[in-house]
Amino acid sequence: MQKRWVLKPKKNVEQAKKLQQELGVNHIIAELLINREVETFDQAKDFFRPSIDNLHDPFLMKDMDRAIDRIERAIGNKEKILIYGDYDVDGTTAVSVVYSFFRDFHTGLEFYIPDRYAEGYGISNRGIDYAKENGFSLIIALDCGIKAVDKIEYANAKGIDFIIGDHHLPGDVLPNAVAVLDPKRNDCPYPYKELSGCGIGFKIIQAFIKQNDMPMELAYQYLDLVAVSIASDIVPITGENRILTHFGLKKLNSNPCCGLQALINLSTHKSGHFTVNDIVFQIGPRINAAGRIDHAKDAVKLLIAKTLAEAAVFSASVDDQNNTRKGYDLKITEEALALLDNNAHLQTRKTTVLYKEDWHKGVIGIVASRLTERYYRPTIILTNTNGHIAGSARSVLGFDLYEALSECSDLLDQYGGHKYAAGLTMPTDNIGLFQQRFEEVVSKSIKPEMLQQEVSIEKEIRLAEIDSKFYRILQQFQPFGPQNEAPTFISKGVTMGYNAYIVGSTHLKFSVKQEDSTIFECIGFGLGEYADLINSGKAFDICFSIEENSWRGKKNLQLNVKAIRF
Repeated sequence: MQKRWVLKPKKNVEQAKKLQQELGVNHIIAELLINREVETFDQAKDFFRPSIDNLHDPFLMKDMDRAIDRIERAIGNKEKILIYGDYDVDGTTAVSVVYSFFRDFHTGLEFYIPDRYAEGYGISNRGIDYAKENGFSLIIALDCGIKAVDKIEYANAKGIDFIIGDHHLPGDVLPNAVAVLDPKRNDCPYPYKELSGCGIGFKIIQAFIKQNDMPMELAYQYLDLVAVSIASDIVPITGENRILTHFGLKKLNSNPCCGLQALINLSTHKSGHFTVNDIVFQIGPRINAAGRIDHAKDAVKLLIAKTLAEAAVFSASVDDQNNTRKGYDLKITEEALALLDNNAHLQTRKTTVLYKEDWHKGVIGIVASRLTERYYRPTIILTNTNGHIAGSARSVLGFDLYEALSECSDLLDQYGGHKYAAGLTMPTDNIGLFQQRFEEVVSKSIKPEMLQQEVSIEKEIRLAEIDSKFYRILQQFQPFGPQNEAPTFISKGVTMGYNAYIVGSTHLKFSVKQEDSTIFECIGFGLGEYADLINSGKAFDICFSIEENSWRGKKNLQLNVKAIRF
């Protein structure tokens, strides 16, 4: 699929010139900083040299004082506390952080992760019943609960208090809990709104430490888990999240907790050099697999392990579940693509909504993402689970999936999520009606350009402007992630350096030069179709990021080419 190239408009040119002079950097670096809203010398200092001291006071969060008072009362009265969290990476890391911290101060502590299939997402009556039957009087819910108004009333009726620590958008009414911690509350003055669910858990233990005059290093020991949550939950790596990720990666790469070390030992990546991207592809999927295939409590047991030997047992189990997940993922993706590729009518639609009753519920979200990459349009994968239809939905850049589902709500039992990802359930009889309605809703509101994948380009540069010093400064923009992506550049009128050739089945190895530049080695994943055109000697444009390639002990700069245009 031909991608749409979009060059970001220049921001505040005069401020960029001033920043260039103050920092003594070239104009490209200054403009990249301005794009990230780094406009002054002091902001640049904080950006390039993150400080743990710049984390916000946890008590700025609405209800934090009430949460800590209730936790301290529970500990003082020897009440039983249940740490409750969602079954994805963010939820399991949040539970692991809060449980690991408080188990050193309180014996009456357990954790609870709902069963994806028997209970579904969020706080469940079954979980509350478990708490009541086992004598828990306080539940700390993490990465869920902000819309669980009826569930909290159910718990209140049973004499169970709730502290909710969530980061999702609240509804019109907040649950009647002892404390509701969510920076996205309209009345919450907390300066940073984009914490992960695990980030909220981290702020809880930070607040407890501050209240009790304990060393803050007791909280910092969990920053590796916080970084894993931030990377895996695809939250912005800006502001406080950037500080947490910076120091979390340092911890992950130098002295990770036993559970993460066990996962690193299983990965194909060298320990000591993990980035956000490595977490997303090497660590996150293994943690997620536990909840997708069996039960996410296995992931928590791994992450709270006190010894590497104990962690190795759980990591082997989680790795097996991940291998099973890969098998389901591959099989269902192939089946779904076959349904599309063999049906001309489905290919002409602006949406993809596919159903097969035996598709595994645990991987339909992954399959929806893969189909969105292939056909690039709003996509929903449906399956039958316990006699009901469950679905996972993914969107394309700029299109509000949640809003589209709301226009189909009369056909759904439940739906929830956000602009780009959602889950839903419906009666079996409504599948056909929903497929048609969803297509109509999307067709009338989606813009044609939204159906073409976009490459966002920060700046046009000449290849001669790229050298080792420039690359070293770019590396200091890390950690990369949402709203601080690795810069993508465009260079126009480049020509072949050495012959292009295909590696693997579809990837392209080639080299380019431009005017007086040196020759740069290039890799283009999935761009093998351009080999003959490049070898023809015609000039072309490339958009790319810059990386360092290491081969047999030798390092050189390489262009990771995202798209080619003749």
